[in-house]
Amino acid sequence: MGSERRELMKALGARLRGLRADAGLTGAVLAERAGVGQPTVSKVENGRMIPSADVLDRLSGALGLDGSTAREVRELLAAVMAAPETARTSSEASDGAVLDEAVRSARLVRSFQCVVLPAMLQSAEYARHVFDSTPHTTPEMVGRAVAARVERQSLLYEPGRESVFVLTEGVLRTWPGNSALMLAQLDRLLAVESLSTVRLGVIPWHKPVPVMPRHGFTLCDSRAVVVETFRSEQVLDDSAEVAAYEETFSRFEEAAVFGPEVRDLLLRVMAEFRNLETSATR
Repeated sequence: MGSERRELMKALGARLRGLRADAGLTGAVLAERAGVGQPTVSKVENGRMIPSADVLDRLSGALGLDGSTAREVRELLAAVMAAPETARTSSEASDGAVLDEAVRSARLVRSFQCVVLPAMLQSAEYARHVFDSTPHTTPEMVGRAVAARVERQSLLYEPGRESVFVLTEGVLRTWPGNSALMLAQLDRLLAVESLSTVRLGVIPWHKPVPVMPRHGFTLCDSRAVVVETFRSEQVLDDSAEVAAYEETFSRFEEAAVFGPEVRDLLLRVMAEFRNLETSATR
């Protein structure tokens, strides 16, 4: 992340922290009144997360800011978003921190994946294999990254958030570890699919893809898209580029099956993994 953006994030966080102190509120009380998680308030105030416009408005309302002060903090957020941002290197991004920041500040998350399961849906063991494959990692780094990824998944259950995931069927059949790991992972997908805050879709083998997928990506509201590679995570916030990714996601979403059809597909794939597990023990 560019130094200018980092400094502006700190300035915005410090201003909000000061306004909270002036209002005589704790971080927990502010989070409850604003309808956001307490970790969100803490990370914003410490300059470690960029709030969405919606989150900032919620915080401003909970703080009871007058018109001029509310405009001041909105202008600070606009300055943060306008500041140049550079992609993190592999050593900075190997723990998934870039995606973590972007997802936490979004009310609508849309993720398309064609090889690896979306970060928000990964079981701890699946995530461990993902991070183990990242260059130049240590067991300690992997452990911290897995813990952070699992903790982030609590966002799936927050009221007022919406998450839409679209996968190719190939994602369900590209697996690390062993068949038991994938059975547990697929069972988690069934549980998540039932949440009212989540839509899970899969493009089955028998349907052609509308666009040849080159990589996975995650849209955070309509302001940024995160692209994960082997060595880094990149946040793209150019409006034209984000709009292009939104259009592409819509085409993948239209090709996917949802609801009972996706549950049937998951159960069929689970049956195949059970057969693999049985064959391996003979």
